[in-house]
Amino acid sequence: MSENEAAPTPENTETKPQEEAAPEGVKFCTYDDFCKIDLRIAEVTQAENHPNADKLLRLQLKVGDRTKQICAGVKAWYEPESLVGKRIVIVDNLEPRKLRGEVSEGMLLAARDEATGDLTLITTDKPDFASGCTVG
Repeated sequence: MSENEAAPTPENTETKPQEEAAPEGVKFCTYDDFCKIDLRIAEVTQAENHPNADKLLRLQLKVGDRTKQICAGVKAWYEPESLVGKRIVIVDNLEPRKLRGEVSEGMLLAARDEATGDLTLITTDKPDFASGCTVG
């Protein structure tokens, strides 16, 4: 270190986590990107087969004082009537889009077991948790 260089101190040393390469096939998002996602608890009030798709279910949801519809590709794992009353986690602020002629106003969260192909919805085990609660 020369005379003109300051000795490292907590005030002049920037600490950054060591940057690691993303695993193959993984794209990192920034913290700011993640903060844009609005995750909420939603209660499934109605579920039925999508009228124009073999793999989709059409779900009616209560999210706080609002209702919305989501079309989800979970028909292979769930009978529609088994979903009614469940409190699931959804992406509440996903831009609406049409899926086979039906508007989908969000996305439910699910986990898939890569080894077996099984799928399970992300739910809360607290039946008294109000719909509309934020998740984060």
